[in-house]
Amino acid sequence: MQTYTTPGERHVPDHHNAVAMLVQRAHSSPAHPAVAYRDGDSFKTMSTADLWVTVRKIAAGLVSIGVERGDRISLHTSTRLEFTLFDYAIWAAGAATTTIYETSSSDQIEWIISDSGSRVLITESADTRSVYESIEGSVNGCQHVFTIDEGAVDQLSNLATEESLAEVDRRVSNISHDDLATLVYTSGTTGMPKGCELTHYNFAWEVEQLDSSLGKLISEGNRTLMFLPLAHIFARAVQSACISGGATLGYSTGIPNLIEEMGMFKPTWVFSVPRVFEKIYNGAKQNAEANGKGKIFDRAAAVAINYAQGLEHGKVGATTKAAHKLFDVLVYSKIRALFGGNVQYAISGGAPLGSRLGYFFRGIGVTPLEGYGLTETTAGATVNTPEAIRIGTVGRPIQGTSIKIAEDGEVLIKGGQVFRGYWKNETATNEALKDGWFHSGDLGALDNDGFLTITGRKKEIIVTAAGKNVAPAILEDRLRSHALVSQVMVVGDARPFIAALITLDEEALPAWTEANGLTGLSREELATSDELRKELDAAVTYANKAVSKAEAIKTYRILNDDFTIETGELTPTLKVKRSVVASKYSSEIDAIYEG
Repeated sequence: MQTYTTPGERHVPDHHNAVAMLVQRAHSSPAHPAVAYRDGDSFKTMSTADLWVTVRKIAAGLVSIGVERGDRISLHTSTRLEFTLFDYAIWAAGAATTTIYETSSSDQIEWIISDSGSRVLITESADTRSVYESIEGSVNGCQHVFTIDEGAVDQLSNLATEESLAEVDRRVSNISHDDLATLVYTSGTTGMPKGCELTHYNFAWEVEQLDSSLGKLISEGNRTLMFLPLAHIFARAVQSACISGGATLGYSTGIPNLIEEMGMFKPTWVFSVPRVFEKIYNGAKQNAEANGKGKIFDRAAAVAINYAQGLEHGKVGATTKAAHKLFDVLVYSKIRALFGGNVQYAISGGAPLGSRLGYFFRGIGVTPLEGYGLTETTAGATVNTPEAIRIGTVGRPIQGTSIKIAEDGEVLIKGGQVFRGYWKNETATNEALKDGWFHSGDLGALDNDGFLTITGRKKEIIVTAAGKNVAPAILEDRLRSHALVSQVMVVGDARPFIAALITLDEEALPAWTEANGLTGLSREELATSDELRKELDAAVTYANKAVSKAEAIKTYRILNDDFTIETGELTPTLKVKRSVVASKYSSEIDAIYEG
């Protein structure tokens, strides 16, 4: 077994927690812009002092309606300022936040509220409240419902009294490391989600170590724009790190407005999942091709990759430097402008970014810092840092974290960020936590310098009829890098060969069909066209270069509909729910092998 531990763990003092860090900053930097939200054509900021005043009043309102220490409160909303206000207020009231995605189904909402025993629900809008009302009769114990769009902040703030404000101060001072901070239900690809118990120590420990690793990003003077779901632990960890470290945290009003808001807010770093970086790259490439500059873009991309590889090896050739300088004016600066013009780093997580995209973005001046973690590890377990980058890996363990590779290749994790267990599920807890190590279910490898590479999921390993073990992730990641491909699921378990289901990117398709004279064709006609088949055949060939002949994709099917969160094939972090897709498209999968 391989094991690597990163030294330099920061000690977390007793009673040191996310709320205490907010209070401390409110006193030390009261006027500092802690958060920012869109107001018309600009962003308005809220100072650290005002943030704490608002949080304290909401918390006092929660105390006034009878919220006790240790109660669970469900927070069902999209990414917006109010999420942070309520998250911190729930903590300040001594309670624990139970997060629910705004896209969750009524069954999921019923399960989470019931399983967690939430006494209060904070919901976003009339629409999300109506979903709750449809299952309200099946939920026991939820005594109060507040709707953000209908004035929930003011309603609770107005309930604050001198007595309840004083009680909030007492509860904040008595938060202990062992107190439950949040229940985050794993979205999962099968079955009902499990509630991960994360304590105040988990959050405080994670923030302290991230400050040590990524202090260059989360300190005062830096800015990031939040657009990933705050119900997910990745965004929650970023939220706490920014508020504790002093980076100004802005809230996007949604993906459709992201490019416009990047230009308004001008972040110094961003964080996202790989699919967003793929879309930016593919969009830039398509725009260049539409304007007759496809060859220039391809050359610029190759130079960016060569330049980044040279940086990694400590030597960039003179010819590459000169070409890079030229393309910085012609191409790279325009892509950086999509991020607002000031972005220097991009944290990527949730799935592998891939070396090609990693080198490309580093080469254009938006250095990717790929990391790895799970809900059970309060997000970050490993991360590349500005001082230690190895493209294609998810970085070294953060300070005080140990990574071990088991004999079967599974990644095991030990550190202060590892969760306490699954809520009311001792069996699952005992399966995941053994001898102090969290068994991630992911497969990976450590190099001699401690950089971790994730190679797949244990449960996703495909075993063909011939007994060949195939990890689908590398094939899927490579296929998704093509501009016309939206989602992919590799199949072949107990089958004679490997195949793939492919969905097409609805945004990329119109420009491509027009350029190839295929406008007006139905989806079925397009799927059988020689032009599209040629494009996808090339994408499959590229994917197959990463694996052996026995692991290669032999054929594929183009599906008429994309995978989406709303239709149930994707998790909120855009991971494919394999069991759902396999069931929904079982006839298409059978047809591959019958043919």
